[in-house]
Parts: sequence; structure tokens; C-alpha cells
Amino acid sequence: MANLRAAARAAKRARSVTAEKTDERRTNGIHIAASDAKIHLMFHQADLFDAVEVGQGAPAKSLNLPALIERIADFSPRPRYAFMVLNLIAKAAGGNSGSAGPYVDTEDEVRVPLRDWLCDSLVPMAKRDARRLIIVEEVKASLAAQDALPEDPGEAAKAIDNEVRERVRRSGRCNVSRAVSDLVRAGLVRRHYQGYRVDHHNRGAQREAVYTITEAAARALWSQRA
Repeated sequence: MANLRAAARAAKRARSVTAEKTDERRTNGIHIAASDAKIHLMFHQADLFDAVEVGQGAPAKSLNLPALIERIADFSPRPRYAFMVLNLIAKAAGGNSGSAGPYVDTEDEVRVPLRDWLCDSLVPMAKRDARRLIIVEEVKASLAAQDALPEDPGEAAKAIDNEVRERVRRSGRCNVSRAVSDLVRAGLVRRHYQGYRVDHHNRGAQREAVYTITEAAARALWSQRA
């Protein structure tokens, strides 16, 4: 009996010491209980520091064209525009292992950044767009007000066209980037930025975009040409 009482007293003392230590940790702002231990990594947040270029679930490897369009529609509010962007990326990639960029050679043998080339390629489809016609009139009026409009009609048309192209590019780059982001989330395109010294998942430091079409997207696009 004496041994049992001694063991009970020892156990009670152990519980008391544990409780005191727990209270001390609470007082100091540190409370770690074994039953619900949770470690919060305050200096690493995946949503801020990790690359956000991974699709939300890879599509099936045997996508056909209708399934590809349906996949795009699931992730993009502008599926028709995103599909045109995907087609142009495939055209720019050609036989370059499915990758397009960071520069594309134009028919005039001028190298332009991939996003600018995509914008220029989409412009002919929007020449009758009311907003573009408004921009043309605004540019014409602006050049005339600055007395920068050439007297020669051909030169004047060229100057207007160049300025309109730059304005359309500025807005077009944002539209292209949003469409590519939709395609990345759909698992149809991978994106990174190629720089002078190092490649990266983020823009900056004079890095230009490189888009790579996934195997599933490439097969679906080539199936329409077969």
C-alpha cells in the first residue's frame, strides 16, 4: 500500500509540474500541446514565394479538338480568344520542341518579343473593331495637333498606323497575358521568362516570355490539320 501511495504522489507531482510549464508557455505566448500541435511557418508562404505556373489538373493525354475547346472554356471567360492565342503560339513554336519565344522573326526579318508578335497577329482580326477605329481617329487628331502628321498621304498613313500599333500593343499585351494565364491553369501551356543571365517564372530584369505547349494540347491542335 505504501508503495502505491508513493507512486500516486509521484504521478500527481509530475502532472503539477507539466501544468506549470504549460501555464508558463501560455504566459510567454508559446503554447504547444501534443494533442493539437501546429507549426506555422511564418517566414515561408507558398502562395507568395513558389512558382504559380502549374495547371489545375493535367488534361487527358488523348485530347481531341472538341475536348480541347471544352477544356479552354472551363478555364477562360474568353475561350475563342484564348484558342486563337493557343493556335498562334503553336504556329510560332513550329518545330522548336513546342516552345515559342522569347523572340519571333517577322516576315520583315525583324525580331520582336513573343507577346508583341501575338498582339500584332491578332490585330488584323480586329481592324473593323469600333474601339480600334476610335483609336485611329484619336491618333490622327493627336498627330495633327502636334503638327507631326506628314503631308504625304502615304507617310501620314504609315505614321498613324505605327502609333495605332503601339497603342493596341499596350492593351493587347494585357489581353494576351490573361489568355495565357487561362491556358496555363488549363494545363495546356507552360510559361517562364527568359532573361539575359537567368530564366525565371516571373517577369522583370528585362526577361521576355517563353510559352511551351503541352503534349496534349499539341496533339489536339495537330489533329485538326491531319
